[in-house]
Parts: sequence; C-alpha cells; structure tokens
Amino acid sequence: MPSQTARPRAIFLDIDGTYADHGLAPAAHVDAVRTARKLGHLVFVCTGRPLSMVPAHILDAGFDGTITGAGARVEVNGEILKDARFEPDLAARIVEALDAHHAAYILEAPEALHGRIGVDRRLREVLGPVFAGRPQHDGVLSTDVDPLEDILGPMQYSDDLHSISYAKVSCFDSPVPLSHLMESFGPDVGLIPSSLSALGDRAGEIFMAGTHKAVGIQAVEARLGLDRADIIAIGDSANDIEMLEYAGVGIAVEGGHPAVLAVADRITAPPAGNGVALAFAELGLLG
Repeated sequence: MPSQTARPRAIFLDIDGTYADHGLAPAAHVDAVRTARKLGHLVFVCTGRPLSMVPAHILDAGFDGTITGAGARVEVNGEILKDARFEPDLAARIVEALDAHHAAYILEAPEALHGRIGVDRRLREVLGPVFAGRPQHDGVLSTDVDPLEDILGPMQYSDDLHSISYAKVSCFDSPVPLSHLMESFGPDVGLIPSSLSALGDRAGEIFMAGTHKAVGIQAVEARLGLDRADIIAIGDSANDIEMLEYAGVGIAVEGGHPAVLAVADRITAPPAGNGVALAFAELGLLG
C-alpha cells in the first residue's frame, strides 16, 4: 500500500538494471527523478561504474550528486567529497598478477578506463556472444546501444599499466579463477562476482576492501546532514547489498541478485517495467 510522506527524502539509484538497462533509461524514470527533485527530494546516482563510464544522457535527467566506482568517488553539487584509489604499490601488484595470468581486464578511474593494447579484441571475443543474445527492442527501452561500445568508448590503451591510478578492476576473462588470485593480495582487496553471470568465476570486480556504496552514501549523509531513516536506495546487483542494508528503505529490483532480494524491504519492477517510477510513486515521492 502506498505510504504518503511530505518530508524530504534522499534517494540513491543504481544505474544498470535499476535506473537504466542497456545504457538507456525509460522516460518514466527520467520524469520521476525530475518530479521528485521539484518536490524537494534529493536524488543521486549510486553506481559501480566509474564516472568515466557514466554517459551524459544518463546524467541529463538532473541529479544532486553522483556516487561512482561503487563508493570510491563521491560528488555532491559539484563538490568532490571523496576520490579513493588503490595504494600505488598494491595497484601495481594487482596489475602484475593479472598480466602474469594473461587476464583480460580494465582498470577503472574517474577520468578514464585503462587497458592493455589489444584488450579490446579480447573483450569483443569474450563479451560478443554474451551480448549477442540480448533483445534489440523491448517496447519500452530502445536497446540499440552497443553494450561493447558502452565499455570500450572511454578506454585508453597502453603497454604499461603499472603506474595507473585506479579505484577498481573489472576482469572479464581470467584463465585462473579470480578467487585464487585474491589470496596473494591480502586483506586490503575484495572481490565480487561480475554482473555478467554467464562469465562465471573467470570474471569479477576487484575493489578496495571496505569501499562500497554505503560508504559513499555515508559521505553524502555527513556532508548534507541527512537522517538515515530518510535514505532510500534502489538496486539489483551484488554491489548493491550494503547500500540496501544501510538505507532506511532498501528496494531491490525483481529478478536481481538473490542476496539483494534477501535484504530488501520492498521489491520493484526492472527498467522495462518502469520500476523506479513505480517505487517513487508508492513512497509518495511524486506528490
């Protein structure tokens, strides 16, 4: 049953599979964000993508800030509150280990994605079949955006990545299970499964332990003096678990990661079903 409320709320939205699908957001989601903000609510992007991989057309709806890199970077009204990166020696060790096992990976930083020369060919070989089965049109979202170009567009290529400053690694193809590599990195490094589940344990996201979306939300909360009870979070993937647990109201997307569904207070529809707009309406955020 809808619970109407007049008090200002702060809403944190995951992008992929939540606010947007295949890189595009339905018009109902854009309208919901704009209406909620006009009514005095705050709305933030809260994504695992680095800022360099967040398309301008996503941000065009208008947001009060962005949490990117799954909590590594936080910006509110143009002010950067946080920009965490791997410590240089550890960053170089991760690169060396991935290279030693001939893994196909991308280093994610706010200003760009970084990969070895030739990794784009590996990614096309590995991801082409995964993306090939996706529908080209679903009636609500135009899915004609090439998901490979979504990844490769911000890429910068080099033969030496040891000095790159980055916050996260997306690995798409490792001959050795990534969980085995993690043993050599120590407690400062974490691993979550890739959102592309078809890739199995040869893929995943390597991140700074203790850095997650809820940490980013806490930075916004402290800066703006928010009340945790007034925080709403919506997400669908493994990197959304902490933010849904932390929020006063955690909303999972139907069909999302089982662990996300398990911690959610509510369930909403995926982007093709205008789930963010439905959730906003049910919580009384649209008037």
